[in-house]
Amino acid sequence: MTTKDDVIAALETVVDPELNLDIWNLGLIYNVEVDESTVNIDLTLTTPMCPVGPMIVSNTKEAVEKVDGVELANIEMVWDPPWDMEMMSEDLRFMLGRI
Repeated sequence: MTTKDDVIAALETVVDPELNLDIWNLGLIYNVEVDESTVNIDLTLTTPMCPVGPMIVSNTKEAVEKVDGVELANIEMVWDPPWDMEMMSEDLRFMLGRI
């Protein structure tokens, strides 16, 4: 059975091409729900005007659907709350000098 940790590992392989950082540690993933073979993800972007947004959504869906046991990944774009740097992982904030 697919676990949330399996999905998170896949999300850590999806990179925002403008920042060259993964979307999980960037804090772009607001929610992950695993319901048997379906995964529902709430994803945001650093800005609504992000030119690579469609690519990030597509890459996210592709990466999650490669996880063993996942048949469908539903990606929902959300804007509330708006993303800010405090949503990044503590490790990433430290690397970027934000702690």
